Amino acid sequence: MRTVRLNYFRQGIIEMDNPDFKLSQISNVMLGVRELTRAVAFYRDQLGLAVRFEIPGFAFLNGGGVTLCLSEPLARTLAKPGEPLGGVAELVFSVDDVEVAFEALSARGVKFILNPHQVTEAQWAANFADPDGHKLSIFGPRNAIA
Repeated sequence: MRTVRLNYFRQGIIEMDNPDFKLSQISNVMLGVRELTRAVAFYRDQLGLAVRFEIPGFAFLNGGGVTLCLSEPLARTLAKPGEPLGGVAELVFSVDDVEVAFEALSARGVKFILNPHQVTEAQWAANFADPDGHKLSIFGPRNAIA
C-alpha cells in the first residue's frame, strides 16, 4: 500500500496510509422546511417518528438507521420565498474527520461549495454537490485522527 501525502487544513502535511478513502455511510437526510414546528408535528404526530433532539432551526428524528433532519436554514438557503420546497434536500455522509475527508475528496476533484465549518460545539461540515446539482455534505468531528 502506498502512502499519500495530503495538505492538512491549516496544519501542514499529514501522511495517510489509505489512498482508497471513500464515503461509506449516509447518516442524515436533511429536508428544508419553512416552519419547523409544523414539520415536526407532521413527522412526529402523523408519521410516528421519534424526535431525537432539537436545536434552533433544526429537528433530528429517528429514521431507523438514518437520521431525518428538518432544517429551516436549508430551506432559506436553497429556495426562494414562495417556491415549493420539494427537492430541497441534502444527503449527509458521516466521516471520522471532516478535514481529512475534505482533503481526500478535494484531491479527487470534488469542488466544495462550503469549506469545513463548525456546525455545533463538536461537529463540523463541508458542503458540495454531485454532477446533477444534488446537495451533499460530509459531517463529523474535526481533527479526530491525530
